[in-house]
Amino acid sequence: MPIKIDSDITPQKLAPKIERMFYLSGEKILSIEKNWKPEQGTPVFTVKGKYTSRGWTEWTQGFQYGSAVLQYDATGDDVFLEIGRRGTVERMASHVSHVGVHDHGFNNVSTYGNLLRLMREGKIPHHEEEKNFYEIALKVSGAVQASRWTKLADGTGFIHSFNGPHSLFVDTIRSCRALAVAHQLGHVLMGEQDARLSLLQRLVEHCVNTARYSIYYGEGRDAYDVRGRTAHEAVFNTASGVFRCPNSQQGYSPFSTWTRGLAWAICGFAEQLEFLRDGKCGSGSDFKSAGGLDKCRQLFTKAATAAADFYLAGSCADGIPMWDTGAPNLHRLPRNYSNKPANPYNEHEPVDSSAAVIAAQGLWRMGGLLLKSRYRQAALTILKAALNEPYLSTDARHQGLLLHSVYHRPNGWDYIAPGQSVPNGESSMWGDYHLRELALLVLREARGEHYLTFFDSTK
Repeated sequence: MPIKIDSDITPQKLAPKIERMFYLSGEKILSIEKNWKPEQGTPVFTVKGKYTSRGWTEWTQGFQYGSAVLQYDATGDDVFLEIGRRGTVERMASHVSHVGVHDHGFNNVSTYGNLLRLMREGKIPHHEEEKNFYEIALKVSGAVQASRWTKLADGTGFIHSFNGPHSLFVDTIRSCRALAVAHQLGHVLMGEQDARLSLLQRLVEHCVNTARYSIYYGEGRDAYDVRGRTAHEAVFNTASGVFRCPNSQQGYSPFSTWTRGLAWAICGFAEQLEFLRDGKCGSGSDFKSAGGLDKCRQLFTKAATAAADFYLAGSCADGIPMWDTGAPNLHRLPRNYSNKPANPYNEHEPVDSSAAVIAAQGLWRMGGLLLKSRYRQAALTILKAALNEPYLSTDARHQGLLLHSVYHRPNGWDYIAPGQSVPNGESSMWGDYHLRELALLVLREARGEHYLTFFDSTK
């Protein structure tokens, strides 16, 4: 496989670099807090090193304030706890009740969820009213997310994307955290005629359909069926509930793989497998459409390992991928370019470091779940690359933390600097957040602290 896994690296060896990263991270968070004007909207990605907004969907504000909470978790600096708390209280309520997006897990579990987790862990003082505030926000968020439901011909369904009821995004599997947390807190979605709709059942059905329609297994589904390849979007006929075709919004084509979508699948399935192992699994009826809990776990494992193996085989030697496996100018890169560390300054196609750190978190979790050291060492190899230049932003004037992140290449939204022919040198809210979250996972391991899961807030 192109990634050259460093079998000698350990969390303890990476700890000094992680601590340095969090020092730099604090500067970035404070710069954004000082200079960002809320009336500008939500910071999304950088242009010339400064965060800007992009009104497409409001999915990144949770990463802004969630980053401050993670910073407090790693450093114990109360300044960042205050930023995270205040921002969550003042800015996040509209995201809790937002009926128009599939992003509740991104926005609300990253903020209300992280704060509640810190309280459960005893890292912040227990206040009953504050706890209740976080819990009600998470309950409502999970129910609102679950209400975006498209029913399929087989009686199951999925949470549809902001594109409409025909659209299943692979990204949304990580947003299913919102349903899991709300279910753990004892909540249900109330429907017509007071129908009590299980959030766990909807989570299971969405993830099962993501595994069925978004992930390929080399089983002859179509002419481009390569094991582990993912489709960003699956399109359905909403009148009949029948699958029609794959599609891609942010990737190059429906028949190539947008690597951040691939990374969301790796991370999302790994997290849901942890949840099915350690969370409240409800009644057997919640898993009936999947053939039972064991069959559900088997399918999620099949999807996660296929996607992970495809990622590792398709990344560059340092674990950083190109933005899409079928990008049109990859053939212009030097032969066997993937056998070397990625070059974000090449002239033909951008890399996507945000995909790398998202995938690495999934690989880390899968390594523990499946007892496969190869996945864990691959995660550490990727993290090692992200903690060094040219990926770690050491310039205090640059508000981003993780450089060479790409947002929407087809739409041309990413800034291209003078003298460059492709986007590079810029950051994104999701890339910065997931570098912090990955680093915190590994730092906790190095320190011998409690293993971090999204549903710790409910324990």
